[in-house]
Amino acid sequence: MAVFWAVLVAFVALTLLRLARLLGEASKLVRDLGDQAAPLLDDMTTTVKRANEQLGRTDVITKQVAGVTQNVSAVTTVMTSVVGGPLVKAAAFSYGVRKALSGRDGDGRSDASARPQLQARSSGKGRK
Repeated sequence: MAVFWAVLVAFVALTLLRLARLLGEASKLVRDLGDQAAPLLDDMTTTVKRANEQLGRTDVITKQVAGVTQNVSAVTTVMTSVVGGPLVKAAAFSYGVRKALSGRDGDGRSDASARPQLQARSSGKGRK
């Protein structure tokens, strides 16, 4: 029976020795990861700071573009009202003068047959 206890104690001692080595290797691995993680975190912090700076610049540019867009819209509205109104009136006047001059005979009377005529519906169906 003493041999059994001696074998059992030797087995437990060997197992504990292997477990101690495993824990030593694990702690070394964790220490190495900690040493490598610090520079990586510093680099990541620097990258995030630079990204935030670029986002700030982009925000400023976006606000400036919005201001320019509003200014262009205002100028377009002013130009449309200043130039568009008289231009439309002049075009309508010239169109009317052309039509009036092209529809006259040699004796100064207008030709009534040159006016456009509305045509009645031929299908016989009305609106419902």
